[in-house]
Amino acid sequence: MHTPSRQNDVESQNPNEVADQRGFSAIHLRLFLLACSIALGVYVCYQLTMPFLPALTWALTLAILMAPLQKRFELLRWRPSVAAATCVLLVGVIVVVPVTFVSKQLIEQTAKGAELVDAKTRYGQWRAALEHQPRLRYLAEKVEQNFDLPGTVRGLAAWLSASAGALVKGSMFQIAGLCLTFYLLFFFLRDRKLALEWLKSHSPLLPGEVAKILARASDTVYATIYGLLTVSMLQGLLGGLMFWWLGLPAPLLWGVVMAVLAVMPVFGAFVVWIPAALFLLADGDWIRALILTLWGVLVIGTCDNLLRPILVGNRLKLHTVLVFISVVGGLLLFGPAGLILGPVALTLTLVMFEIWYAPTQDTLC
Repeated sequence: MHTPSRQNDVESQNPNEVADQRGFSAIHLRLFLLACSIALGVYVCYQLTMPFLPALTWALTLAILMAPLQKRFELLRWRPSVAAATCVLLVGVIVVVPVTFVSKQLIEQTAKGAELVDAKTRYGQWRAALEHQPRLRYLAEKVEQNFDLPGTVRGLAAWLSASAGALVKGSMFQIAGLCLTFYLLFFFLRDRKLALEWLKSHSPLLPGEVAKILARASDTVYATIYGLLTVSMLQGLLGGLMFWWLGLPAPLLWGVVMAVLAVMPVFGAFVVWIPAALFLLADGDWIRALILTLWGVLVIGTCDNLLRPILVGNRLKLHTVLVFISVVGGLLLFGPAGLILGPVALTLTLVMFEIWYAPTQDTLC
């Protein structure tokens, strides 16, 4: 009936066991404090990085795309700094010159296009064009009865003009971001080997797993840039050229709009050229409407089906629905940088699941 007390149990223990338990507790406490410190440091670093996230994203993207050229320069026994500076200079010439020209023309055409659309709706010119089309005229009357079309278009025109003004005001910030991107790009190219070695040595994953993650990330960047951006820009270019050849207003503006819509997996350039063809048809200009329709179907529409498999191949291992969610969600969450961050984040998450699932399968087998 007599039970020894807890104090007697502790006193009866071996002094070495007591020391081991205290040492084990101290190790646990140290690891806990270290984990809390690391978590706090990661959070602070995240907050520090967020203002530079767009520049970091595009610098890493350009570094991945320019890495083969950097390697070629280094094989020619160029110094890494000279090779990286040359690559940055080439990117600057390829990017800055076209963007500067397109931005200037885009601002001008946006303002003129907004004024033209406002004038046509305010003075009823769009209704006059539908007088010889009974069915479309009936539809126009219904639209006027239920919607304030001139007011809506005036609001849209004011928004376009304000957006153009905001683009001019924000040009200095864009220039600063571009300079920061080139600055980071230089170091990403020059020091990429050191960064990869550090990542492999400090990662908890095996070297083969790290290589798999880096390969999939590179494939996603290549597929996004070449499969989405390049094809979309080509579709916008083809559409804008046809608008210019047919004499339609603001061809550069609508070409940019078609390129932006073509980035979305569900949308496309047809969202612009189909209404334009319908307006030409309603205006009685069926020849230009037919030319625009044939060009849109046979050239712009076929461009995506022909070039995307050639440029992308099997690099982007994502379903169409996942591509749509990653691209649109990335744009909504991160802005323009989300066009890269969205697909890369989703791809890396899926790769991590594959790595986590593979040892389980090996154990079960």
